[in-house]
Amino acid sequence: MRKLILLLLIGLFTILAPTPILGDAVVGEVIVTLGKNLTEQQKKQILQEMNVTDDTEIIYVSIEEERKYLGNYISQQKIGSRSISSARIILLDSGAGINVASNNIDWVSEGMYANALVTAGITDADIYVTAPFNVSGTGALTGIIKAYEISAEIEIPEEQKQVANEEMVKTAELGDRLGIEQATELMTRIKEEIAKNPITNEEELRDLIQRIAQELGITLTEEELRGLISLFNRMKDLNIDWNQVQNQISKIRDNLGEFLNREDTQTFIRKILDLLIEIINVIKGWFTNG
Repeated sequence: MRKLILLLLIGLFTILAPTPILGDAVVGEVIVTLGKNLTEQQKKQILQEMNVTDDTEIIYVSIEEERKYLGNYISQQKIGSRSISSARIILLDSGAGINVASNNIDWVSEGMYANALVTAGITDADIYVTAPFNVSGTGALTGIIKAYEISAEIEIPEEQKQVANEEMVKTAELGDRLGIEQATELMTRIKEEIAKNPITNEEELRDLIQRIAQELGITLTEEELRGLISLFNRMKDLNIDWNQVQNQISKIRDNLGEFLNREDTQTFIRKILDLLIEIINVIKGWFTNG
């Protein structure tokens, strides 16, 4: 069921994913990011855990880099004073999607990483996030994006990176209080409504979010409400290739495999994916008819 939720979350957040400009990416290439404040013994432990060879490319991520992308969305206490979380990225064949596994990460889930990475425009990669002891895992996203840019020879716009980090934090914070399913449902319903009835100003967006939260039995704090308004406004302004997004959702449909064969999930999942396709078609119409 956890993998099912992960796949659905990737599908829901894929509608926000701009297409990266790919360079000469090499399928099977492995690149490792290590927190700069790991001790030599911890580095050795992490590399053994990742089962990588001595010639694997290693990129170091500093606490200053983490603060650059997380400082506007999360407390310094949560970020911490050391860069510890690390990751291994393996580039996969086109259409394979994003696979995420983690160890010793106690705040950011695999689904949250996947969602944020899709928003950042990252596709087709196997990702393993780990640390020598329990950490929040917020800094790993910075390292993964940095490594992916190098290994896939792309340049992800700074605004895209910022929005991806903000999304990860907002989802995690809502998930802490509401549970991940409720937080995801809230985000999904907001997108559905915006797709059907495009908003024209911030006040309309505020009213829409409050109405949907009320329908779901959720009481948002003023801080949470302001955060969602900011996030959706920034997402709206990203340069999105909706044809590519539609292709990504089709791939997710194909990858559901064993879950779609289960009678109790088949109808539910297909309805969600069909709805996502309809939403994309509506949004594409905004740009072709405008």
